[in-house]
Amino acid sequence: MRSWLFVPGDSERKLAKVAASGADVVIVDLEDAVAPEGKARARGMAREWLAGQPAEAPFQPWVRINALDTPLWPEDVAAVLPGRPAGLMVPKAAGPDHLARLSEELDGLEERLSLAKGKTRLLPLVSETPAAALGIASYAAAVLPRLAGLTWGAEDLSAALGASRKRDAAGGWTDAFRMIRAQVLLTAHAASVLAIDTLHADFRDLAGLERIAAGSHADGFAGMLAIHPDQVPVINAAFSPTEEQLAEARAIVEAFAASPGVGALQLDGRMIDQPHLEQAKRLLARS
Repeated sequence: MRSWLFVPGDSERKLAKVAASGADVVIVDLEDAVAPEGKARARGMAREWLAGQPAEAPFQPWVRINALDTPLWPEDVAAVLPGRPAGLMVPKAAGPDHLARLSEELDGLEERLSLAKGKTRLLPLVSETPAAALGIASYAAAVLPRLAGLTWGAEDLSAALGASRKRDAAGGWTDAFRMIRAQVLLTAHAASVLAIDTLHADFRDLAGLERIAAGSHADGFAGMLAIHPDQVPVINAAFSPTEEQLAEARAIVEAFAASPGVGALQLDGRMIDQPHLEQAKRLLARS
């Protein structure tokens, strides 16, 4: 689940092409990408698209519903759940209680549709208001069986703050956004769910995306949002371990397997211990 590609829910042309994008997750967007007058049509198109996806599709189909503080989301959920999406992205999530209320609604719908309870996973956007951003850590201790991961975005929060910039002169996130990104990463790992980094808005800047995605993977994120198909191969490459990294991970696992009960040992002239072993195991599991 490296690349999470948005596609507008009201664009028949883009929906028809997105399956060939190579994205690990395709998110049919019923929120920001669809004008108010197009919401009803987009719901129907999303449902038809979901129903047309084969069980062996090489990507997970998700849907971004409208925010839970609007009257639109119940219609979104009722319309798309018969299409059996793998999950729902929840924009402007205000906290775990928000997701718990949505989960209760999904329990009833899944039962009526003869879907396995808990089948529909949730990925909240946890940073889009100042209050939500301050509560990111609360997801770490929340009991949310449907929670697949956490992700964040900068645009809505920037507007809420009245910020005229999100990045500094060197291209790094300014303090507020850097704090939020770190909180998402730490909280997701504390909750044992996926940490998904925000999108790179300039979809023509593939060189910049390559640098940013590589840094995101190195920091510990599991994947990244995308807004254009051209971004998908760059993200997939950045979040895929290299053969050199896999070989090193195998060597670490084999070294500890050959010396059971040892807490630390030497490998190629350097000391490695249990954190190196756990990291190697996780890398091999992901690959």
